[in-house]
Parts: sequence; C-alpha cells; structure tokens
Amino acid sequence: MRFFQSSPGAPSLLPDVQRGRQLLLLLTLAGLLGLVMTSVATAQAAPVTDMATPEAVEPDAAAADDPGHELHAADESHAAGHDDHAGGHIDPVANVLLAIVIILLLAKVGGDLFERVGMPAVLGELVIGILIGNAALITGWHGFDFFHAPPEAQLGDPYSAGAVLKMLAGIGVVLLLFEVGLESSVRDMMSVGSSSLLVALLGVVAPMGLGYLTGLFFVPEAGWQVHLFLGATLCATSVGITARVLKDLGRSQQRESQIILGAAVIDDVLGLVVLAIVSGVITQGADFEPMSLVVIVLKAFGFLFAAVLLGTRLFTRPLFRIASYLRGHGMLVATALVVCFGFSWLANQVGLAPIVGAFAAGLILERAHYRELGKKENVELEEALEPLTALLVPIFFVQMGIMVDLSSFADASVWGLAAAITVAAVIGKQVCAFGILEKGLNRTAVGLGMIPRGEVGLIFANVGLALQVGGVPVISPGTYSAVVVMVMLTTMVTPPLLKWSMTSGAAPEPESPETGGEPVEESAAHSTADVH
Repeated sequence: MRFFQSSPGAPSLLPDVQRGRQLLLLLTLAGLLGLVMTSVATAQAAPVTDMATPEAVEPDAAAADDPGHELHAADESHAAGHDDHAGGHIDPVANVLLAIVIILLLAKVGGDLFERVGMPAVLGELVIGILIGNAALITGWHGFDFFHAPPEAQLGDPYSAGAVLKMLAGIGVVLLLFEVGLESSVRDMMSVGSSSLLVALLGVVAPMGLGYLTGLFFVPEAGWQVHLFLGATLCATSVGITARVLKDLGRSQQRESQIILGAAVIDDVLGLVVLAIVSGVITQGADFEPMSLVVIVLKAFGFLFAAVLLGTRLFTRPLFRIASYLRGHGMLVATALVVCFGFSWLANQVGLAPIVGAFAAGLILERAHYRELGKKENVELEEALEPLTALLVPIFFVQMGIMVDLSSFADASVWGLAAAITVAAVIGKQVCAFGILEKGLNRTAVGLGMIPRGEVGLIFANVGLALQVGGVPVISPGTYSAVVVMVMLTTMVTPPLLKWSMTSGAAPEPESPETGGEPVEESAAHSTADVH
C-alpha cells in the first residue's frame, strides 16, 4: 500500500507492517465473529414467538360480543410486552440490528477479499448473502434463519427481521438507481455519438431476443412470461465494472472506451424502459391485449419524458431554491431524498417499478440545481449520500444472495439454464460490435466491455421475483438462481477479458480533432458498483 512506501535508501519495513496489520485484522474479525455467533445463539434461544397461536387468532364468541374487548386485549398485550421485556425477552429491533451488524461486517470482508483478487466487491457481497441464506443447507445450523423474510401472502411476525431487511433492501436499490442517475445527465444522453447509440440499441435488442429463445428451448414448460423475463434480464449492462478496468489501464480516454461509456448512458435508460414494459405485460397474464402493450410503452416513455421536461421546472428547481433559504443541517440530503422517493412513489402510482422513478430523479438532478445548498453545507451531493448508501446498498446485495436457493441446483436443468443464458448473455453483447461505424477500432473490446451485468442484472432479477400472475410467482427459485449465476459469471469474466483485449493489440493512436471522443462525464468511471 502506498501509505507505507519507504524512501529509496532506507530498508523496507513493509512486509513486517503488512503481516502485523493482517494478524491484527484476523484477530479482530475472529473476535467479532465469535461475538456475533454468541449473539445469534442467544437470539435463537430467546422465547420470541413468530406466529400467533390459534387461541390468540380466534377469540371466543363472548369476547367478540364485548364492545370493549379489543381495548382490554390491547391493554393486556401492552402490559404483557412490558413483562416480557423485563423478563429478558428480546426487543424486536435487536434482531434487526444484529442482522445489520452481520451483513455489514461480512459484506465488507467479502468485498475486500474479492477486490484483492481483481474482482468487483459486489460479487463478494452476493456470495456472503448466498452463504447466509443457505447456512442451514450447508452446515445444518439454523442460526441464520431469521434473515429470511416470510412469504408476502403469509401472515407472520410483523417485526420479523427478515421482513424488515427486505424493506431496507428495497430502499437500498432505490438509492442505488438514484446514484446511477446522478452519474448521468440529460446532456449526456443527447451528446452521445451515432456509434454509441447503435451499440446501446444492439445491446438491448440482441440479448433480449437470445434470452427469449434460450428460455423457449430450455424451459418450454415455464411459459412465455418467464421467457420474456429472461430476455429482459439479459439487456442489463453494468458499465461501472468496465469503467473501473479502463481506468486502471489508463485508457478511459481511448475511442473504444468513450463508445462504451457513451452507450452505457443510453443502455441504462433503454434497459429500465424494457423492464417496465416487460413487467407490465407479464402481470396482465392471460388478459394481455396488443392495445395494452401500446399503453404500457406510452406510460413508460411518458413518465420519463414528463420527469425530464416538467420535473426540473415544476418540482426540482423550485424545491432546492426553497430549501436553500431554510436553516438546519442536512438540507441537501433531505431535499434530494424528497426528490428521489417522491419520483419513486409517482412511478409506482402509474404502474412502473419505483426504481424507474429513482433513476429519473437522479437523471434530472444537475449540480446547478443544488449548487447553493452544496456551498452552504460545503459538501457534494454524492458525498452526502455515501453514509446512506454504505448502509443500505450492501443490504440489498446480500439480500439478493440470501434469496438464492442452492438446493435448486440439485436439478440438472437449473445448471443447464444457467449455462445457456450465460452464453446467450455473452454472445448478445458481442453483437454490439457491429454498431461501431468508425474503421480501425477494437470492436472486440467494445463487445467485451458491454458483457458484465453486475448490480444492474441483480436489480432486474429482484423485480422479476416480485412479478405474479393470479397470485402465483412468475419466477421460480431455480430460474432466479440461474439468473444470479449468469450475473456472477459475466461479472467475473469481464475484467480479465477486457484487459487482454485492450492490451494485446498495438498501442492506441492519439485521437485527432476530427474523430474526437464523445463527451462523456468523467464521473462514469466512478460507478456505484465500484464504490459498494
């Protein structure tokens, strides 16, 4: 590490310092893990009931006729709650706090381990979630069972730690898409060149078609809804992973790099629109009509255009102007969250996923809107949001891993589906290379740079889990697990393949003024996927 670099003439103490730091880190982690396991065992041993007893659920007829029965029951329940707490029963918040402690600790350790071997940290967080969610299957120990959220149709403990974590993960993914939107702008969308536009279009159409055909061939009994969902999932691209590799290679300004980063701006928008359309079509089920598809498409594009054209003038700019006159600390973050959550709620009201609204909110927010508040609090919006995202985004990634059911891989067809959609995901993005109009460019590098699905693929998979037709989930645990495998594999293979492609050829020629790159914001290299 550069903080411990010694002068040229002095003997190096770096190995000793590193060994000491590593030993201290291991001892600290061992102590923390021991404390966590002890706490989990205590929590599991505590007499906390998750389901109401039949006697409590079904009151007798005499009690039902008593008009004051509910009030008396509430008083007795409240008193009993105090007695339970005095007797050593665990506060419902305690299990949630314990779950957050375990997630943050293990997620950061897992992310660090993966980054040390050149892999994105998000993979480490996802693997930690898989291990937590399948601890009982792997070891036979049920200490982590409280991480699982009860089925939505099942009435259980309203204070279930798993249910609360699922809600926190939902907020985390909204903030994640808000940050992705902040890294882009409407100006970026309008300034991308023709090559970037064609690359983005091909990167959506080709994977979606291949994904649909793959589902049709490998899981024909699953229905067209699953096939359509697989196609939509393959549209996703996590350009943050590619941007990190290009930055490490010192080639962010190379023409191929600018085409990839420019295409990512359009790819994000098109991917979310496709997700919104597919979700709307799937949820209609057998009642789907061609005219309803037109309505869904108009609704998706209409919301984004309304957010861009009207949201800035009617909502965002006046709101930040008013907030700049208010006193108090944290006005910048509070106002930005009002915009983010407000647009997310509006998107859900018109039948779209909340993440579409969060992305639109980030897309229309420009530094000019909150410059006064930023100067007043001496902080940039991205920096002010970091504490929130550092807490909630890892919960989302770990939660995605928890929902992977390793027992589903006992079915060989799940492995076959995972392998097939992974191949389709790679081939589909290689079609992007045909969208490059300039001659003499490294088309292979552009195709490889569009492969990783990363956090965007997990977001799509998360939306797919919530899709239901007639109260029945559309996506089975096996299909979801296969999609997660595809996301992990495409994310893992991209860094080494992209490095090989960018460094195996001749040295890049300097860009001429006539063929200058597309003006892509440098902030694209600092993607949310790399931060978390």
